[in-house]
Amino acid sequence: MVIFITGISSGFGLETAKLLAAKGHKVYGTIRHDTELIPGIQYIKLDVRNSDEVNNAVKTIFDKEGRIDILINNAGMGIGGPIEFSTEEDVKAQVDTNFMGLVRCVKAVLPIMRKQGSGKIIAISSIGGLMGLPFQGFYSASKYAIEGYCEALRLETRNFGIKVVVIRPGDFSTGFTSNRRKTDDPEALNVYKSYAKSMDSIEHDENGGLKPIVLAKKINKIVNAKRPKYGYTIASPVQKLSVFVKKILPPSWYAKILGAYYKL
Repeated sequence: MVIFITGISSGFGLETAKLLAAKGHKVYGTIRHDTELIPGIQYIKLDVRNSDEVNNAVKTIFDKEGRIDILINNAGMGIGGPIEFSTEEDVKAQVDTNFMGLVRCVKAVLPIMRKQGSGKIIAISSIGGLMGLPFQGFYSASKYAIEGYCEALRLETRNFGIKVVVIRPGDFSTGFTSNRRKTDDPEALNVYKSYAKSMDSIEHDENGGLKPIVLAKKINKIVNAKRPKYGYTIASPVQKLSVFVKKILPPSWYAKILGAYYKL
């Protein structure tokens, strides 16, 4: 199969691209900066925030292969800090990368999949797309947007043989943690007393989380599945339980549990 995956410099993207290439698929992966090249992977330099670069990349793949079977929207970034102190620049970067990057890639690939009568669109969301994470409010917002967008996209495209799948990772040990943009305004630390402690807890859990190969193996199964589920939560048992509990508890009760977990 011909697979287009965004953001393969590290983490989920890198492990997924390596695994899928090893399975014999034709893998085209995007990077923003020069990186070590892995045999069997075709690299494309682009930024998902640039529509022209995305369109040119998809055209290049289609001209060469004549089809695109799988789109894996993995490129993403995170910002941390109190909502009040998040800069407009950081918020725009968050939404433009995580959500609009997905929109641009789907818009470019969808006509190809529709005409060929088949395809899978796999979007990397987060359990943060199911609950508003404190001090990661705009990250959660960008992932909530993916959830709603994919729900609508799934309904609109199902008659064209296209499957839309959302993957919701929990805590994973990747470079995402060290690359997160965090508010360092002294006033934010002074006003929101729990901010520093909460972020320390978040990053501790992430650094001790699952390895990205776990998610790569799940994506491999989804790629090969004839009837994949609409969504998959890939997380620790506790985090999976938190997703379930949110569905059954009154919002006020769940807010207390989440607040206690994040040391608010």
